[in-house]
Amino acid sequence: MEVSHKYLVMAQEYVNELCEGKPAWEIILRTAGATILLAWAKNFLFKDETLFERGKKTVFKLARKVPTVKAKIEEEIEKVSVSMTHDLNQAIDNAPYLTKLPEKGWGSERIMDEATKYTQYGSFKWETGCASGTVYNGNQALTDIMTKVYGMSAWTNPLHPDVFPGVRKMEAEVVRMCCAMYNGDSKSCGCMTTGGTESIILACKAYRDYAINVKGVKSPEMLVPVSAHAAFDKGAQLLSMRIRHVPLDPITMKVDMNAMKSMINRSTCMLTGSAPQFPHGVIDPIEEIAELGMKYNIPVHVDACLGGFLIPFMEEAGYPVPRFDFRLKGVTSISADTHKYGYAPKGSSVIMYREPKYRHHQFFVTPDWQGGIYATATIGGSRSGGIVAACWAALVYHGHQGYVDYTKEVIQTAKKIENGCRVIPGIFVYGKPEVSVVALGSHQFNVYALSDQMSKRGWNLNALQFPSSIHIAVTVLHTQSGVVERFLKDIKEISESLMKNPPKNDGGNAALYGMAQSIPDRSLVGEMAWCYLDAVYSTKGSKTAKKSI
Repeated sequence: MEVSHKYLVMAQEYVNELCEGKPAWEIILRTAGATILLAWAKNFLFKDETLFERGKKTVFKLARKVPTVKAKIEEEIEKVSVSMTHDLNQAIDNAPYLTKLPEKGWGSERIMDEATKYTQYGSFKWETGCASGTVYNGNQALTDIMTKVYGMSAWTNPLHPDVFPGVRKMEAEVVRMCCAMYNGDSKSCGCMTTGGTESIILACKAYRDYAINVKGVKSPEMLVPVSAHAAFDKGAQLLSMRIRHVPLDPITMKVDMNAMKSMINRSTCMLTGSAPQFPHGVIDPIEEIAELGMKYNIPVHVDACLGGFLIPFMEEAGYPVPRFDFRLKGVTSISADTHKYGYAPKGSSVIMYREPKYRHHQFFVTPDWQGGIYATATIGGSRSGGIVAACWAALVYHGHQGYVDYTKEVIQTAKKIENGCRVIPGIFVYGKPEVSVVALGSHQFNVYALSDQMSKRGWNLNALQFPSSIHIAVTVLHTQSGVVERFLKDIKEISESLMKNPPKNDGGNAALYGMAQSIPDRSLVGEMAWCYLDAVYSTKGSKTAKKSI
């Protein structure tokens, strides 16, 4: 104590000497200037990106202003854009586009003829079980029921519960059934959303606002595994939140708990784990994350969007799974997609909370609008009551036992694929898949070349990056007789061929993902993604397009 007091006195004397004989205005000005300089230095030094990363970006940005470099980049991006538009036009047989309203409305017969033609485009026949994820069921009886229920509710809108009380009841029942699935008590609550992305963004909003309004946190930030869904990054961008990515254990592919613990600070407003995560199909250590949340009084969100209607039924289906739901006191919210393994139509998901205090901060309310008091539970105002009704129909159609039975079939099939792939020379399985996703890599050849060759045989797999890998998300369609055997046979034959004769000029995913991962200027990769999205909305036909409709 005496030593520290001594240095404090010395510092005071030094400051007094500096200020001696100086006018008050100069002292105030110098103090203000030093404070501003220190604040600037703090903001400059303490950011998500290192000085090296920011310096690298600055160098790339300046280099792109050099005329020759700029011209070359624009030329290459134009090539990518043209190529992507060409591929999308090929998928619709180079058919012409409608670019303005018909002069007179079409009759029902023509509409049905054209709609039938549109829905039959494409070379991938998902009905045969060739696609990873994408369509999760396809049962015709279920399709018929959902279509009829949707038609009965096509004009309804949950924004007006007084006009459409039946749809309000359906939505409330969907949420309550899901909360019960996840062992929520009478306080548990939630709402339906348009998909997993909206469910995740709403959880981010709830915890951001809770941290600001209740805890007094000025700049809330979230901690998410690097394997967490990109919807968290989208939420961070839209909500002006800081997002910090926690590394994975390179062997298990689960989030590194020591790293997560070390990254917690006073601004952390939420912790996240996936059950399972999308890339490799493993479940993060939710129990440990929940314990961290309890210890530091931080809300914990479990992203079960992918496996949301599998993991609650796995134990009954004969596949033990670690606890992941509201039985863990630290878990405060869960997102689960009804439009995946809930087998409801696309455009439906559920966000659930342990208690209403969190959901209240998700709500949007503006009491002073001239149009009246405006309050919505989700991002959208008007929503499709038809989707709500069809989702409700899907849940009650299957019932508890129906989901248990489907879960058993899906997990059995995923295990067969995993075990079969583990003995194929040239490839390996990432981590220990626990639910429906099996991710593959290779030390012997470019794994994206395997994906491209599988595409030529009619398979549609997901390409992943960092590390290079591909995966298959098993659905009910893959449980059909002969699908697994055909998949393993094709993987084995192509792997053997690639080891014997590696392709000299990689194309397709092999070229795209190989190039994308090697480009140090990630903004260029972003611009290539823009090209793809532009192409999706393009109505520019190919030169070989047929006569206009």
